[in-house]
Amino acid sequence: MRFQSFASGSSGNCIYIGSDTTHLLLDVGISRKRTVAALNEIGLGLRDIDGIFLTHEHTDHIGGLPMIAKQSDMPIYATRGTIRAIRSMPKFQDIDPERFIPVKADEKVIVKDLTVNPMTISHDAAEPVGYRVTYGTKKACVCTDLGCYNEYTAECLKDSDVLLLEANHDVNMLQVGPYPYPLKQRILSRLGHLSNRMSGELLCRVLNDHMKGIFLGHLSQENNYPELAFETVRLEIMQQGQYRADELPLGVAARKEASPLVEF
Repeated sequence: MRFQSFASGSSGNCIYIGSDTTHLLLDVGISRKRTVAALNEIGLGLRDIDGIFLTHEHTDHIGGLPMIAKQSDMPIYATRGTIRAIRSMPKFQDIDPERFIPVKADEKVIVKDLTVNPMTISHDAAEPVGYRVTYGTKKACVCTDLGCYNEYTAECLKDSDVLLLEANHDVNMLQVGPYPYPLKQRILSRLGHLSNRMSGELLCRVLNDHMKGIFLGHLSQENNYPELAFETVRLEIMQQGQYRADELPLGVAARKEASPLVEF
């Protein structure tokens, strides 16, 4: 399998997961031009993509969909709630409704030699999900845009070879920052976003000896820094004591640049 984050953050999200014969995009929140450029860097084009899986309908996850759909015929997978929300937006009504294929949390979808298993997440969207993608015994997970986690979340992410996990904000930065109070409360709520500390706590519960890539993703531009997210999560790992953080493949998925390609 191969995994690469093309972009991760409040300004746009797009992730590639593939095998030798199957190629998927998870979210297309960046422009078609940027998506194609990132694909070209790993020897692919839009014509090679076997499907797009959407986590939810917020613009930073679907912004590039109209142009990508216009210039390709790949199927678009999303939950029924997400599809309804997208179809209600004027910008997306030109997309043929037959292109959308409904998925449901914990019901597997097989695309050639990859198996995609959506997972329920807690976020203020119509019917949001994260995704687990497997190829044989190999497993990659993407879990962002969640205000909280539980035993189910941790169980879904266990045994991952590669994981992109949200570390959206530093709570102190958010509390003293310029956001209006209602927005701060939304982000901090159970339907908001995962803080650096909570990301570290969740990560400690799912670490394993065969992880090949751990990416902290969806960082807030206003309420976080890559170095702060990394250090906060690193300290959580060190305090937990089971693993040495400097021996783990831990990094931060960049906002506007592709992460290193992980092959596993």
